[in-house]
Amino acid sequence: MQLVDTHCHLDAASFDADRDAVIRRARDAGVTRQVIPAINRETWDAVRLLCEQYDGLYPAYGFHPMYLDDQKHEYVDELREYVANHKTYAIGECGLDFFVEGLDADEQKWFFEEQLRIARDLKLPAIIHARRAVDQVLSAIKRFGPLTGVVHSFPGSYDQASRLNDLGFKISLGGPITYERANKLRGLVKTIPLEWLMLESDAPDQPDSQIRGQRNEPNRVRRICEEVALLRDEDETHIAAVTTDNAIKLFGLPA
Repeated sequence: MQLVDTHCHLDAASFDADRDAVIRRARDAGVTRQVIPAINRETWDAVRLLCEQYDGLYPAYGFHPMYLDDQKHEYVDELREYVANHKTYAIGECGLDFFVEGLDADEQKWFFEEQLRIARDLKLPAIIHARRAVDQVLSAIKRFGPLTGVVHSFPGSYDQASRLNDLGFKISLGGPITYERANKLRGLVKTIPLEWLMLESDAPDQPDSQIRGQRNEPNRVRRICEEVALLRDEDETHIAAVTTDNAIKLFGLPA
């Protein structure tokens, strides 16, 4: 069984002490590939060097909406130049966050739309963060398409997932689906076509219910796969095969 962790912040400082062991545990669990999205300009080089150091890691570069204080408008041109000169598999993590108080909505929209423009122009998928903002993300994708990409840690409805699929986007799910109170997400897992779905850890964040309150790791994608299989009453190897194929095709990963 092979799995792809489509969203993992393996460059985070919380992995500095044992990153080799974390990657080894992921490989032992069948998580053979991980997409590593940068969150701001300061992390681009670290993500690139990390992905050059280890097999099976694939970089993405962008500006996360929660780190507006780190961003300047001129950095957008630097992003376009950076991805033109370094191998990249996606633009992001980008998006909108209307949950965190104090984040300027207009600035978020400006940076998000500029990154969608780069993704469209360079024919790269976009990795999108959409917290309390799925409809706004859908509207932006329509305006700047044609695009492909994924809304990670998807928080929305079946209808929203369907509309995203129509626009060329997958959704990815991780630890939150393992909590019994997450009725909306768990119901979504049961009903959506597998062709819409990819798996993620969002490590070191969003631990699953078995490691609540602990640092999350990419090896836990195996646990997410198991939960999807249980919820859908389908074979785990089938879930792994389809979601892995979805990730390979979306990001253009080596087969």
